[in-house]
Amino acid sequence: MTQTDDATGARGLTAAQVRARVAAGRTNDVPRRSSRSVGEILRANILTRFNALIGTLFVLVMIFGEWPDGLFGGIIVANSAIGVIQELRAKRTLDRLAVVGETPVRVRRTGTVQEISQRAVVLGDLIVLGTGDRIPVDGPVVDSRGLEVDESLLTGEADPVHKGPGDPLRSGSFVVAGGGTFTAERVGREAYAARLVEEASRFTLSRSELMEGIDRFLKYVTWLIVPTSVLLFVSQFTAARDVSDAVVGAVAGVVTMVPEGLVLMTSIAFAVGVVRLGRRGALVNELPAIEGLARVDVLCVDKTGTLTEPGMDLDRVVVLDDALPAREALAALAAGDPDPNATMLAVRRGLDAPDPGWKVAGAVPFSSARKWSGMEFAGEGAWVLGAADALLGPGDPFRERAEELGATGLRVLALARVPAGALTEPDAPEATADAEPAALVALRQRLRAEAPATLAYFAEQGVAVKVISGDDPASVGAIARALDLPGADHPVDARTLPSGPREMGRVLEGNSVFGRVSPRQKRQMVKALQGRGHTVAMTGDGVNDVLALKDADLGVAMGSGSGATRAVAQIVLLDNSFATLPHVVGEGRRVLGNIERVANLFLTKTVYSIILAVLVGLVHVRFPFLPRHLTLISTLTIGVPAFFLALAPNLERARPGFVPRVLRFAVPAGLACGVATFAGYLLATENPRTRFAEDSSTAALSLFLLALWVLLLIARPWNWWRLGMVVAMGAVFLVVLAVPDLRVFFALYPDNLHNALVALGIAVLAGLLLVVALRLDRWFLSRRRE
Repeated sequence: MTQTDDATGARGLTAAQVRARVAAGRTNDVPRRSSRSVGEILRANILTRFNALIGTLFVLVMIFGEWPDGLFGGIIVANSAIGVIQELRAKRTLDRLAVVGETPVRVRRTGTVQEISQRAVVLGDLIVLGTGDRIPVDGPVVDSRGLEVDESLLTGEADPVHKGPGDPLRSGSFVVAGGGTFTAERVGREAYAARLVEEASRFTLSRSELMEGIDRFLKYVTWLIVPTSVLLFVSQFTAARDVSDAVVGAVAGVVTMVPEGLVLMTSIAFAVGVVRLGRRGALVNELPAIEGLARVDVLCVDKTGTLTEPGMDLDRVVVLDDALPAREALAALAAGDPDPNATMLAVRRGLDAPDPGWKVAGAVPFSSARKWSGMEFAGEGAWVLGAADALLGPGDPFRERAEELGATGLRVLALARVPAGALTEPDAPEATADAEPAALVALRQRLRAEAPATLAYFAEQGVAVKVISGDDPASVGAIARALDLPGADHPVDARTLPSGPREMGRVLEGNSVFGRVSPRQKRQMVKALQGRGHTVAMTGDGVNDVLALKDADLGVAMGSGSGATRAVAQIVLLDNSFATLPHVVGEGRRVLGNIERVANLFLTKTVYSIILAVLVGLVHVRFPFLPRHLTLISTLTIGVPAFFLALAPNLERARPGFVPRVLRFAVPAGLACGVATFAGYLLATENPRTRFAEDSSTAALSLFLLALWVLLLIARPWNWWRLGMVVAMGAVFLVVLAVPDLRVFFALYPDNLHNALVALGIAVLAGLLLVVALRLDRWFLSRRRE
């Protein structure tokens, strides 16, 4: 920093200095990547392994076959176009929401505090910090008012670090107590935050059980394509003695093995889910959060800001000792706090006593670990305000009175006077050991109107709700009872919880309401629930929720909460509405459940394609289909239905075991389709009076009927639109058979009635055997679980 920068002092930069730094590029303008760039979107959707594979097969057909057999090449255009358009739409929504959700920064310029965007911070800016603020750039502390910083996101250490003048602050940490100012010494790409922000806010499709399963399927298929294509080409050349027919037959067998639409439908379903949630005011920082939504079976909520609205109202002040100036001291505490929290704001608004004008000689900011804050006034002594059970002893009658008030749902604090000088060592046990109770301060919290219906929804959906709060257990329990939360009649004091994760997990299973929970305990409770096999979502809005949000399977932050909570959460509720959570969970279930349906369709096609290719290669007969046959069948039984199924409503809770569950359906279904189709085709070829065009048409009819039957099974539970979709796909196929020009275009000639009836009979038998096999699989699976 230059000498001129030092001269700015406590007034901050002038407007001229700011303009000079902006002109020199010394700003914090690091692009926030809420989504991929347009170039990355185009490359990701066009330059793919499967587009290259299908493009190569398309070129081969164009060289050796007829152009109608290259219809499958349209998959490249369709896949790429739909993927690009959908992701561009998602990009616009996410970029807009990311700007709305960005935390502003308070800076002092020319002696005035103003809020600016993070990008507008310049080198040398004097940044003002308060409790809950996230530190956006690096620099030294200028002044400190009990400033405590949590650097756990950087160092892994959860204990707050006291920062005094000259101590360094690094971006990515956040303020947990006190306040102060610091100078922006490293901004932009030089700041530690540049890497953290890019990593935390990037629109990614990171690894998950779902994506790992799909990647595994695609890897297996890739391994099979090369040997299968060689086997098919050799068998086709042996059967036809013609290179062109051999190439076309091999391409027809290989192209159906590629589940090209599965990745596309997965990406579309994720992206549509993100956009839908965005329209409801929920910002999704990561695509995998959609999957996490579907798997949640325990929801941990912090009472303040979740079940209750932000802010409180002063209900009453109960004076305990008339000899102490309780109301004057309370008014002085409220007036002397430069960075009041919700409690102090409620006292300041509701207290009828005027500011006595006491001079502040020292202050200790509120800390969730201490559970109190305090000030020392010149000539008036030292006063503390905090949790009644932290300031009043177990046998104190005033503590019993505080508990009685708390049991009615009020939040009760104690005001006490402590000996002069006691606040110099605020973390020492003796700091409040000799506290003289002066008054009880009862605050009335505002219940969210939507909370009862939201809690009822989660109960219906099998999601257990755990209320985890730092407030008095009786007070938290009273609020939970008012919202009809199951288990709210027996709130648990978290200070009595066992420390071991197994023992703690058992207590958490049997109870719903927990009070006096420390920030460290919140983290331990999340881990204890995860240790019992639960998928845990954690909601919160305060600094004391950050560590638990970070460790939960899904962190959900309120938009009005601290910048630190929004930074670590995967989902931010920008409208602060608890009622948005059912839509959030429902969207996750819709996406994941529908992707599993779609995967069943595509993997069934892959399995029957492999079966047909192997059987054809072993028997050395001509491949039963032209590429145009398979294009038509795949479009009607997979492509079009998959699009509708991927976006349909679905409230089924996600279950682990995606890969084995899909394989248990796709393998028998693919076997039934492949073996039955080949059997019908083989019987047709034994008729000397039929030509290949008629035999292949028989095989196409058989495969279409079986694939339509598989679609019908996957579409369960049936309703009007799903049954209508299956009927519509069958009707389109009948139209193709009925219209001569279409029949010729797709090379369908089902003129031999005998062969068609035989194929129909085999298809019906295979369909019935498939139903029996699937039922037996379910029966064996249920017996194994028992």
